[in-house]
Amino acid sequence: MIEKGFLKKLDLATFSVKKVIKADGETTKFYPYKIKLVVDNIISSENKRTEVKNRILNSINESNLEITVQQIRTIFEDVLNDLGEFEALAKYQKYQMDDVKRWENAIDPQRKLNQLFSGNDTVVHENANKDSNIFSTRRDLTAGMVGKSIGLTMMPETVAKGHLRGDIHFHDLDYSPLTSMTNCCLIDFKGMLSNGFQIGNAEVEPPRSIQTATAQMSQIIANVASSQYGGCSSDRTDEVLAPFAELNYKKHLDEAQKWVSPDQREQFAKEKTKKDIYDAMQALEYEVNTLFSSNGQTPFTTVGFGLGTTWIEREIQKAILKVRIKGLGKQHRTAIFPKLVFTIKRGLNLNVDDPNYDIKQLAVECATKRMYPDVLMYDKIIELTGSFKAPMGCRSFLQGWKNQNGEEVNSGRMNLGVVTLNLPRIAIESKGDLKTFWEIMQDRTALVKKALLFRIERCKETDPQNAPILYKNGAFGERLKDGDNVDQLFNNRRATISLGYIGLYEVGTAFFGPNWEQNADAHAFTVSIVKYLHDQCLEWEKESGYHFSVYSTPAESLTDTFCEDDLAKFGSIKDITDKEYYTNSFHYDVRKNPTPFEKLTFEEEYPKYAAGGFIHYCEYPNLKQNPAALEAVWTWAYDHVGYLGTNASIDHCYECGFDGDFKPTFRGFECPQCGNRDSKTCDVVKRTCGYLGNPMIRPMVHGRHKEISSRVKNMKLGDLNE
Repeated sequence: MIEKGFLKKLDLATFSVKKVIKADGETTKFYPYKIKLVVDNIISSENKRTEVKNRILNSINESNLEITVQQIRTIFEDVLNDLGEFEALAKYQKYQMDDVKRWENAIDPQRKLNQLFSGNDTVVHENANKDSNIFSTRRDLTAGMVGKSIGLTMMPETVAKGHLRGDIHFHDLDYSPLTSMTNCCLIDFKGMLSNGFQIGNAEVEPPRSIQTATAQMSQIIANVASSQYGGCSSDRTDEVLAPFAELNYKKHLDEAQKWVSPDQREQFAKEKTKKDIYDAMQALEYEVNTLFSSNGQTPFTTVGFGLGTTWIEREIQKAILKVRIKGLGKQHRTAIFPKLVFTIKRGLNLNVDDPNYDIKQLAVECATKRMYPDVLMYDKIIELTGSFKAPMGCRSFLQGWKNQNGEEVNSGRMNLGVVTLNLPRIAIESKGDLKTFWEIMQDRTALVKKALLFRIERCKETDPQNAPILYKNGAFGERLKDGDNVDQLFNNRRATISLGYIGLYEVGTAFFGPNWEQNADAHAFTVSIVKYLHDQCLEWEKESGYHFSVYSTPAESLTDTFCEDDLAKFGSIKDITDKEYYTNSFHYDVRKNPTPFEKLTFEEEYPKYAAGGFIHYCEYPNLKQNPAALEAVWTWAYDHVGYLGTNASIDHCYECGFDGDFKPTFRGFECPQCGNRDSKTCDVVKRTCGYLGNPMIRPMVHGRHKEISSRVKNMKLGDLNE
């Protein structure tokens, strides 16, 4: 425990205004806790620690209101030398040399490339849908290594070093800041399909059938994915595509005038149109899964649907679900993309008397067999985010926004980037002292603010010609010209930029023990952390005019990276670092088995303050024979959470016919019935983060594998029937 009151012996008012001048000339606030962290790492005797800390802090307190980093280091060394702490002095000097060496290695492109091609870098596994064996991915990884090295030198040094230490994570460093790419977006498909667009040398006219419309969508997706680094989404897909299916219907009705008797013409046209719709949605599914963006990965694509009410919109909804249920290829494998997000709305499809209830039932069946669709609760999404829309990518939400004409706009908007806080590290460093915890939080969030403001400025340097599909041809909702200021698409809160976090479970454990979820005070404390981040974002928004949002980071690889860093730094800590992974965002400990209702009740407070990105999951056994159980959870969840995913047991062995959960092993996953591990005859699908992944084909990072292996079902079959 931190000795109580050691800071009270010092003049904290002076420390609150003292500034530290970094080596690169940047000025930051002085935080006394940093002295304590270093001293605790180099001196074992508690009495000596207190003496050294007080001597150092008193010396700093007596200095001018501005002090350089080098002056602080000199004070450190002088105090240790005067007190005869020569072993600690050697440790301190080695720490400084190691810090310099780490920085030099990180900004050395050649060393990073050698690390990549020696096969010793986890980057080849940090994205479960990116095959590191193919040339285009290898090329992207090569460029990314260089991009990371140079990018670190472009940003403020405090941000770069905070990233390297593992205090924060500057996401997608392989793309930004070397380039001024944006993150994820809601593509304005309606505007592009209705008005035409250009890709490369081709002027593309508005489609005249639903088949052509979905073909154009796949081309747009491929180009957008190559011009940004995050996921892209199609909002209200059934409503967007309906006008083009209407053209099919009119065409078939005209055809029927010649060949079909009057009393059967309408039915003939409808049946032909239904077939066209199914074929178009099936083609889109295959096209998305066979696309590769310029970075060698399948585009992270989300399709939102479910609000349409006309017969054509209903048919599109049903086709999306039936195509997914059927599966891909001869073996009918589960499609990884696009992610399907189905909207549930009271009065439309929630209850048995609602007109689209039959489609909700089909969505439930689909989720039991293919894990998707995830579901959006219409009223709750409006309550949390200010308007209804699908997420950008897997979980990033835009907030309600109106243009200068007072019109609500969602499609064509985007996120500029994410920087994530390592919350468990803050808890570990504070050693149970709440005052120190909040002091570190203040320091780290200020660092994130600096990083996010830098990201905004870097994105603003884009010229529309850098990404024509986004800025000139309509994906971002406007059609700018070369030389136009792209900031008009970002400022006045049109875009979002996100402060991410992971590891609330580990924070609660550090202060209240591993079973803190049942402790009301512990729960309130973790909610207060997310609220603190939310309040910080509100302040930054008022200062800058850009919308900052709190983002519950999916952390596909970061769940491993942060924990690995802290395991090396602090050692094995029970129920924190010893698990070898950190828990995503605000989720209940995956090793426990609350019912879905208990889990969702526990989690529902957090998105109020993290509306910029969130999703809830529940773990289930094989539900294919019991879809009513899943529907019961969905219906109950409608008034509690906004966005809910289904993690069901849908692995399949084509050798012995096993259906359910494959057994996790050190080498991957295997059929528990026959031991099959061949990816050609196994279909293993797991939710790696917000998206699904197939770890038999593309292995995931160690921490994510450990986390998935630790997951316990939130319900047994007997519970589901009650």
